[in-house]
This record gives sequence, C-alpha cells and structure tokens, in this order.
Amino acid sequence: MERTLFEEDHEQFRDLAREFNQREVAPGYPAWEADHRMPRRLWKAAGEQGLLGLAVPEEFGGAGIPDYRYRVVLDEEFARANHLAVALAFHLHDDMVLPHLLAYGSQDLKERWLPQMVSGDKVTSVAWTEPGAGSDLRGIRTRAVRTGDGDWLLNGQKTFIGNGITGDAALVLARTDGGTGRGGSRSFSMFMVEKTTGYSTGRQLEKMGLNASDTAELFFDNVVVPAGNLVGEEGRGLEYAAGQLPQGRLAIAVASSAVARTVYEATAAYTAERGAFGARISDFQNTRFELADILTEIEVTESYVDSAVQAFNAGTLDAVSAAKAKLWASERAKSVTDRCLQLHGGYGYIMEYPVAQAFLAARLLTIFGGTSEIMREVIGRSITPPLPQHGKQNP
Repeated sequence: MERTLFEEDHEQFRDLAREFNQREVAPGYPAWEADHRMPRRLWKAAGEQGLLGLAVPEEFGGAGIPDYRYRVVLDEEFARANHLAVALAFHLHDDMVLPHLLAYGSQDLKERWLPQMVSGDKVTSVAWTEPGAGSDLRGIRTRAVRTGDGDWLLNGQKTFIGNGITGDAALVLARTDGGTGRGGSRSFSMFMVEKTTGYSTGRQLEKMGLNASDTAELFFDNVVVPAGNLVGEEGRGLEYAAGQLPQGRLAIAVASSAVARTVYEATAAYTAERGAFGARISDFQNTRFELADILTEIEVTESYVDSAVQAFNAGTLDAVSAAKAKLWASERAKSVTDRCLQLHGGYGYIMEYPVAQAFLAARLLTIFGGTSEIMREVIGRSITPPLPQHGKQNP
C-alpha cells in the first residue's frame, strides 16, 4: 500500500539524513557500541546539519519547523542504517526535553538552553525514573526544598537515564510539597539541572542492546538549583509531564514502525538468497506465509502511525491516542523482529547480523516511555461502555 505521508521537502531531508548516517555515524558506530557511548562530536555534527531541534523557533537558533514528518524521516534513516542507539539518544533530547522547555520554560531558560541544544553544544537527558518509581511517577522520592535565598536544594537518585554520562544537564522531576507518601497531582515540580552544579554520574549500566547510547544512574546530594531553573510553575511537574507524553510516545511508535519495516526488508532479501534442501528459503510456503503476515502488519502499523503523526501536526493527538499508537507499534516491532530472527536461522543469533541487534533494540520499545501494560491501562480507563438500546436491558 502506497504511503502518502511525505512530500518533496521531506524526501530532500531524507537525502540529508542518509548522508549524515553514511559520513558521520557508520564509520564509528561499531566502536561506540563497544565503548557504550557515542562521541560528543556527533552531536555537534548533527547540529551543524540541522538535525536537532527542528521545532525550535528561529529566534532561538532553530528552524522553526514543528512538522513531525521530518522526525519520521530521521528515524527511518537511522533504522535503515542500523544506528538505533543514535535515534534513541536524539529522541531523549528532542522529544522529551525540548518540548517541555518550549511549552513551559521561561524566556531566560529558552535563551540559555535552546540555542545550545540546537547546535549540539549541550546534550540533555530526562531524569524522571528512580529505583522505586518507573511508570508510576507519583512514587518519586527525589526532593527539592527551597533555600533561604529562593534557590532549591535537590537530593535523590535517578536511574535508567539515557545520555546520563555524556549529557550536560537533566530535566529532573522532584517532589516539592515536603510529603513522604505517594505524591498528589500538585506534589512535584520540574527543573533543568546542569551537571556543573554538582550532581554525579554513577556507573554505566549494561543494557541488552542500544549500547552506543549511554545509560547511567544520577545522584543528587545537596545540589543547589538556581530559582530560574524551575521549569514553569511550582507543583505542576506531573501536569507538564502528562501534557508532553503524546509526543514522547509518538516518537516511540515512529521508531517501532521504522524498525519493523527495516527488519522485514532485510529478512525478505535474506530468505531470497539463502538456500536449504535445494531451494531458497523464500520458496517454502511457511516462509511466504510468515512474510505475508509480517508485511501486512507493517503496512497496517505504518498507516496507523502516519495518522497519529498527522494528528500531532494538527494539534489533536491526545494521550489516549498516543498510547494506542505506542502500544500497537511497539508490540508489532517486538513480534516482527522475533519472527524475522527465526527466519534467519542460526545467523539470526549472531550479533554482527542487523536482525540480532534490532531484536535486542526492539525489546526496549514496549518498556520505554511507559510499559505496554501501562498503555493498556491508559486506554482501558478511557473506554466508556455503550448505552443500552431503548427497551432492552443489559444482561
């Protein structure tokens, strides 16, 4: 089925993204996977090519292009090149931190941070998750207390923080109501916390995949956060996080769709070349049927995610719709990579094959940004039972 999402400008941007992958990423990517981090020069190169912060207004150094289709193109090219860790790192910066600064940040915060985030001079991370608080943000225990001069004193620990080691700052969600139990809707605030203020980075966490994107623990021990680094208003942190969740979950849906398409195409090519029992693997009925099912699922997923992208561009993508897109696409990516790995046979289990790397990367997609179980809960709570027909009783 032919896609109608993109226009000529998007395809021109695709050429730019593809060339960036070939020139800046491909030569060093295997070494970055082994080192468990990508070099800072990559961020600078991305900034110079205009790949970061497209939605940032021109007054802050951006292109002023909120059209999310460009982000879709970028994800598709990272997936096609098997550079998924770079896609993840950029998503944290572009789809999690930037939207909060754009929507709620003061003029001062925008002037200080947005130009450097667009240029790649500053790399950011999202520090919400804690050892005892993942999808349930009301369980966060990191605390921020006002000091006598109006600044904040921050104490706590965060974990699973992408860009945590290489990053310059973290968007931190902390409790500011002084309570000790689970927080309420006005119990938390959001801060832009610079590493130079004194928070420390813990050990590099060993992940199943996506190793070129560093992931770490962060420790805040009496870190002084200037009053001006409060994002928006005190007590509205959860509200802000919820307000930007559609973009973050759309980003995961887009990445999931791109991964599934790329792995399918590689598998179709592999089965057409690989032989067994005197025939190509693709000549066996089981292979043809499996590929037929996979391709159909991928095209359905692309159509659904494309509609979500268009809704986002129109300003109508709500939290429930984003949860549906994220749930469906991430679960398809997990299933597709598993089945495609099986069609590769023993070679699918060898890490130098892209399908093995994609299999490990896709496993994160049903967890990151809210687990599939949480997505189902979000969707389930929105379901309104149909009213009984006139004159009939429900059983």
